[in-house]
Amino acid sequence: MSEYYRPETYTAKNSIGYLVRRAGNLMTTRVEAAFAQHEITFAQWFVLMKLRDGLATTAAEIARDMCHDSGALTRIIDQLTQRGFVERRRNLADRRTLDLTLTEEGLRMVNSLVPLVVNMLNTALAGFTKDEADTLTRLLTKLVAADSNFPESVGAQPEPLL
Repeated sequence: MSEYYRPETYTAKNSIGYLVRRAGNLMTTRVEAAFAQHEITFAQWFVLMKLRDGLATTAAEIARDMCHDSGALTRIIDQLTQRGFVERRRNLADRRTLDLTLTEEGLRMVNSLVPLVVNMLNTALAGFTKDEADTLTRLLTKLVAADSNFPESVGAQPEPLL
């Protein structure tokens, strides 16, 4: 195990935890403001993206991944269901579980706002070369995968929405 940080030289401003969180917060704040002009919130869109990309099929999976309060997430899913973007279906293998599926209208909605998010991400990466952006993505993916190195009680830190 490498020891990049040392207690005697550690500062918050060079901590990857601080930098990743700060970058995530900046991105989330900007994209939430951009979504204010649209008919769904960024949090609602993010739930639709999780379903679209097959990253989650239940409210519990989405809540865990977003580190979102399950009650607040239930309200978001209720809103998406009422608007016809999401359907709840009883899981046939485990009747206690409700699976979430994206409707055709939900798919149209989520896809209609992808260009907005892509534009925001490209703006954030404007000062990066393609190789730098690829390296950043590769390293962040590696960092996320390293979460499995932590004991179960330590993991599950909040994930920025972007």
